[in-house]
Amino acid sequence: MIIFPAMDLRDGKCVRLYQGDFNTTSVVGEEPLVTARGFKEKGAEFFHMVDLDGALKGNVQNLNTVIGIIKDTKIPVQLGGGIRNIETIEKLIENGVARVILGTAALNNPSLVKTAIKEYGDKIAVGIDARDGFVAAEGWLEVSKVNYIDFGKQMESIGVKTIIFTDISRDGTLKGPNFEQTFKLNESVSCDIVASGGMKDIEDLIILRKENLYGAIVGKSIYSGTIYLEEAIKVGR
Repeated sequence: MIIFPAMDLRDGKCVRLYQGDFNTTSVVGEEPLVTARGFKEKGAEFFHMVDLDGALKGNVQNLNTVIGIIKDTKIPVQLGGGIRNIETIEKLIENGVARVILGTAALNNPSLVKTAIKEYGDKIAVGIDARDGFVAAEGWLEVSKVNYIDFGKQMESIGVKTIIFTDISRDGTLKGPNFEQTFKLNESVSCDIVASGGMKDIEDLIILRKENLYGAIVGKSIYSGTIYLEEAIKVGR
């Protein structure tokens, strides 16, 4: 199971939110590159990054920061937030992003996912962010009437290989992920599932690994010291 340390970018800094609420922004790293180097030293093999400014504005805002981290650390990055068209996807991949995450665009424009999958295959992932089982979009500010399982199956049928699933109500809470919904999605589709939202301790990761999850994202738990990245990576292996 791959352990993805998370870096959420806003105004050029690493921040964390509580339940996706932008009014709860707290800075956890003034210099994202310093944060990334620290993760690399602890053994990180893949970074999960979200451009929060991009998610709000509908276009990528922190690309230079992302490119700088990729070039400096040589660690692969999966990036989401504000990616709404094929031109942006192409630009990101050309600049070294290993996996592009489509969220709002996947919900509102499935044809874009089809085009992207045809062109870039496994370099395309879909983020399913749900509140009460329904898919949210636009930086989590809007909740659709689309059930997250139905959406996962739709993405599977298009050819998506990787899905990042987040229960928004758990994100940033340190209360543990939504195991029930995560495992139901994992059982419902053949896609690789990355669990996200609310990881609190090593026990959460052990439970996820036993269920053969492809990956787990750890964010606030690392910054808060309830999970040590080195130990998490060992558990993942």
